[in-house]
Amino acid sequence: MASTIAEKIFASHLRDTPTPGDAVLDIDVVMCHEITTPIAITDLMEKGMDRVFDPDKIKAVIDHVTPSKDSKTATQAKILRDWARRHNIKDFFDVGNNGVCHALFPEKGFIRPGYTVIMGDSHTCTHGAFGAFAAGIGTTDLEVGILKGVCAFKEPVTMRVDITGTLPVGVYAKDVILHIIKKITVNGATNKVMEFAGPIVDRMSMESRMTLCNMAIEAGGTCGICMPDRTTAEYLWPFIDDKYESVDDAVKDFKQWHSDPDAHYDSTITIDVSDLVPQATFGFKPDEVKDITDIEGENVDQIYIGSCTNGRIEDLRAAAKVLKGRKISRNVRGILSPATPSIFNQALEEGIIKIFMDAGFCVTNPTCGACLGMSTGVLAEGEVCASTTNRNFNGRMGKGGMVHLMSPLSAAAASIAGHITDPRKYLQ
Repeated sequence: MASTIAEKIFASHLRDTPTPGDAVLDIDVVMCHEITTPIAITDLMEKGMDRVFDPDKIKAVIDHVTPSKDSKTATQAKILRDWARRHNIKDFFDVGNNGVCHALFPEKGFIRPGYTVIMGDSHTCTHGAFGAFAAGIGTTDLEVGILKGVCAFKEPVTMRVDITGTLPVGVYAKDVILHIIKKITVNGATNKVMEFAGPIVDRMSMESRMTLCNMAIEAGGTCGICMPDRTTAEYLWPFIDDKYESVDDAVKDFKQWHSDPDAHYDSTITIDVSDLVPQATFGFKPDEVKDITDIEGENVDQIYIGSCTNGRIEDLRAAAKVLKGRKISRNVRGILSPATPSIFNQALEEGIIKIFMDAGFCVTNPTCGACLGMSTGVLAEGEVCASTTNRNFNGRMGKGGMVHLMSPLSAAAASIAGHITDPRKYLQ
């Protein structure tokens, strides 16, 4: 029977079907961070169930507030740290070795095509870029995942998004996904897997595919997913070279996780990006999106470049093209947070950190802090941020603050202009 990639992954991991339409899956990777996991850990301890199903399949990191900013966040970190030590979880990344989870874990080679991945974090959908089924879950499901290595889901319903045309200069993956969310709305993919395909996706880097999948949740999606191919194999090669004789062999094997040509989809939409211009949000919902030229001149107080959406080396390089040899406006403050230590080091070696600092940016350690308004970039009431993050909810980056979501290129341009502006003028 013809199947989508999500259906193939479900079939290969099926443990039980307790009721029609429901599926209990074996889980390949359970990811944990210090904001949501300590609640699960504490509850399991209180129930006398302080165990883990397989320490090698659990990956943990302190990333949302790092280093800790107060006693409460220090306690959360301590709970996760002590738990990881207690259960000999070797893939635990503490202060100094840590990075934003959805950038760090793929970078470490923990995600593979055909995997099932869960985490108590909505942007776990990022990892679908590797041809995995990856979903954010609640505390109860996280506890079961930690304890038994399984998780219950509804059988997958897939929406296919074909992205065609030619990506214009100055337009990036972030612009594409913002445009898609605008088109289908924040409810357009509710409880569905968003399968991204088409020639544009085929030509995208892994970083760009992760950006697409990262924001599937903003359209209501359970998971974003891409078919694994040569780009996937080359990214993963340092971690899989003992399993395949060549990249070609890996690519051939990955095809088992491709959707069949006659697979059934709940719906299919085609997006031609040939005439797309840079995009930005303007309200407090991810589908409130306009062409950036339509909000030219809108005031901003802070520029933030980082996060699990756009804190990778590809993103930093794009922003550096705009910033090189320029200074940010005296009316704004700029903050850069490379997503992992490796990205930070690479940016240092390439001179990108110097470009940001010479332009007037504050460069922080890898952290999620500003994205959810917890540290290193919180807005004051009434302030506005041009941000490369993924959520623009009211008060997301600070009570009473407003966030305009955009690409790293657009955020860098806003830092120079001192207001929202078309970044393409800086690419001349």
